[in-house]
Amino acid sequence: MATPNNKQKAYLQLHLAVFLFGFTAILGKLITLEQTALVWNRLWIAVLGLIFIPGVLAGIRNISKTNFIKFAGIGILVALHWLTFYGSIKVGNSASVTLACLATSSLFTSILEPLITKSKFQWIELLLGLLVIVGIYFLSGVGETYYWAIVIGVVSAFLASLFSTLNKKYISGQNTLSVSTIELASGFLFISVCYPVLQYVLPQPQWFPEGDDWWWLIVLGLLCTSLAFALSLDALKVISAFISNLSINLEPVYGILLAIWLLNEDKDLNFDFYFGTTIILGAVLLHPILTKLLNNKTKGL
Repeated sequence: MATPNNKQKAYLQLHLAVFLFGFTAILGKLITLEQTALVWNRLWIAVLGLIFIPGVLAGIRNISKTNFIKFAGIGILVALHWLTFYGSIKVGNSASVTLACLATSSLFTSILEPLITKSKFQWIELLLGLLVIVGIYFLSGVGETYYWAIVIGVVSAFLASLFSTLNKKYISGQNTLSVSTIELASGFLFISVCYPVLQYVLPQPQWFPEGDDWWWLIVLGLLCTSLAFALSLDALKVISAFISNLSINLEPVYGILLAIWLLNEDKDLNFDFYFGTTIILGAVLLHPILTKLLNNKTKGL
């Protein structure tokens, strides 16, 4: 059973991970590589940053064959999530729109978590998830230019919800860094094996970075992937997948503010975007308040 101190540590780890995740969309727009090459390079750099940590390889050897296969499969979902995430950014040329779409992961998690982990279904989570959909409706008013970016962004959010929920189910008792290495390495191998198909569907004019792209990719791979991924996985041992995804929905707050500050994206966005984003983030903030009120009411009965 998780103690208050363990939960506090988990929340701190998660929010540090979320802050680091907030930079990923900015870096994705700054890096000139297309989405497939970007994710492929991000993955091998992240794996390289993990395998030299003491105990990681030994931890992998201690993971059962069955769990190894499960985590490898989850790693493919992670790779697909990042491919669609950066695909949305490249299609819409907007980090802000993609980050706002990512917040729909809470709706998907409210449905997936009870089904996958057999936890109790929470109506409050579904209602807040539906509120997020209202936000997406207004978000779509940003203009036809961003429609495909929104569609791809919502698919990316579903994949994020799916792999987070599966990680929640299987991560207990496992070496977090070792699991992170397996998942990121399997994502890298998946893209490598599927290279001919991906190159045909989404031609990449350049697979290896040049110039400043190297620095951006090192930051993205080591800090925003290796470290952030390991922190978020460790937090999942204590907190639910829904709360994890709901907290990760704060990523748009950091990301959108950074996009406005560093990329001047506020010039391309209208009132509907900000109104929709406010609704989405409002759902994030409402969750702990409504949950506490509901728990107090239940105790009072």
